[in-house]
Amino acid sequence: MPANLPPQYFEAEKRFRAAKDVDDKVAALHEMLGIMPHHKGTDKLQAGLRAKIAKLSQEAERKLATARRAGFYIRREGAGQVVLTGPANSGKSQLVATLTEAAPEVAMYPYTTKSAMPAMMQFEDIQIQLVDTPPIGQRGVRTLISSILRAADLLAIVVNLGGDPLGEAEWSLAELLECHIVPVTMPHDEELSGGIYLKAVAIIGNKSDLPGAYRNLRTLRERFESYFPVLSVSATEGEGMDELPGRIFQALNIIRVYTKAPGQKADLSEPVILPRKSTVGEAAAEIHKDFKKGMKYAVVWGSGKYQAQTVSKSHVLQDGDVVEFHV
Repeated sequence: MPANLPPQYFEAEKRFRAAKDVDDKVAALHEMLGIMPHHKGTDKLQAGLRAKIAKLSQEAERKLATARRAGFYIRREGAGQVVLTGPANSGKSQLVATLTEAAPEVAMYPYTTKSAMPAMMQFEDIQIQLVDTPPIGQRGVRTLISSILRAADLLAIVVNLGGDPLGEAEWSLAELLECHIVPVTMPHDEELSGGIYLKAVAIIGNKSDLPGAYRNLRTLRERFESYFPVLSVSATEGEGMDELPGRIFQALNIIRVYTKAPGQKADLSEPVILPRKSTVGEAAAEIHKDFKKGMKYAVVWGSGKYQAQTVSKSHVLQDGDVVEFHV
């Protein structure tokens, strides 16, 4: 019996052959398996695809185990995970040291950071995880940190304002594309969409105290500010560092919502972290998956037209809102 494979199968097969990353190969194989008709004529082909998937999955597990042993596996903590990436000697480690209580090795020569290092940054009543990484262009690094980059909530590209920040930013974005990562706000080739990881991105221009930094910052913003935030700081001199945690919080596109039980004071100790533009119903589901079903209405302090406003599940929350759920 002939296989009678549809054109979509061969398109997925083409993506499989072009894929360089194991995860992308496995995804293409799963797509091929799902597209093909299931009958006696395709039994052998199905078995072959499943064997390839099993082999590649084992390979991916071995790579992940190697990455974990090398210190390139980072468990997410806090309200969000921000991975700092970029070229050598841009000051990523100095930024982490200044913003957190961590003590990464900091030097004026490149390639000081040898592994991914997490640390916690305080912003008002929450903590945000920063992850310092080796220069993305360093030999062998891209393969090891690609999983970290893809898992991040925000990628912060750190460039040197005293050098060629525009060139460094363009180079960093090209390196991210090699990891199949594209900023969610930038246009990209639709043909790559099946294997692309869309990520929130910000650019941090460091070393704003160096000669020519202001001119370089202006050029950088002219090129990229319509797509994502372009920030200016000096980790060594402290310029812009007080505002940086708040800007990172904004770039994460999250909000803090506080809960209140009827007749009691609001619990301001542990905010619920939600994506920006989340609704009351989504907040209820975040607290407990069954909570949303039984909720009749909620009372909101903050984003309502007036304080203690009764709202429905569709009410869109804002950062700092206090919500009292009624079931």
